[in-house]
Amino acid sequence: MLVNAESSIPYPPFVDIEGVINIRSVGGYTTSTGRVVKPNIIYRSGDVSSITERGREQFTQLGVHVVFDFRADNEIKDYDSATPAIEGVRIIRAPAGIPNAFDPVSIAMRLKKYETNELEAFLVTYQEILETAGETFRKVFTHLRDYPDQTCLVHCTAGKDRTGMFIALFMMVLGVLDTQVIQEYALTSAGLAPVFHLLTRKFQNIAVFRDNWKGMIAMGTSKPETMTAILQIIREKYGGVEGYFKTHLQMDEQDIEKIRSNYLL
Repeated sequence: MLVNAESSIPYPPFVDIEGVINIRSVGGYTTSTGRVVKPNIIYRSGDVSSITERGREQFTQLGVHVVFDFRADNEIKDYDSATPAIEGVRIIRAPAGIPNAFDPVSIAMRLKKYETNELEAFLVTYQEILETAGETFRKVFTHLRDYPDQTCLVHCTAGKDRTGMFIALFMMVLGVLDTQVIQEYALTSAGLAPVFHLLTRKFQNIAVFRDNWKGMIAMGTSKPETMTAILQIIREKYGGVEGYFKTHLQMDEQDIEKIRSNYLL
């Protein structure tokens, strides 16, 4: 089990589910008004398609009832990573990607950007996610508004970018302190560390990643300064997270307050 004992991150945020990478609880964080995000009700992770039989048992013990899968259909097909059935768990397909993001030409262009200017590449990618994933994010936030007692998990492939943007919005709308939003995002470095050698071996077998390896390594980071910049962009471009909810999720103050009441102690 991974822990981070020297920061203000809840201890420990990570849980052990065999076959699932980078899985952790998004709870225990403090808001600017002194309230606390409910623990063990929202989880985030990477791809769950390799979950083992033991992992399924652990998943059941965790109490997760709903899984939102942010991956694109062609991504699942190309990587042969369909999510297996897990008893008692409803899997909801909720693609939250950038159109054509997984065709080789698009991937190569993005990797070049990550190699030459890592931070700028992340800001472009994350703003594209925010602009294109509104319908998907609305689906998940509507579920959180209407079914607060159903423990759920959101994930993409690594549990870093699409998942990271959703969780950042979730924490922001609850009023979590910026320092903790930033630290939570950066935890993915620790979450992926135990399996990084396996991920790199997998991507070394794919030509477009192998031929743009420096960009691939840069794209795998989750540095605090990246989230710091995104928080600023959300405030400047959308008028804050409430503005984003209203313009891109078509959710109003009443929806926002209901989500807050559901997930804050």
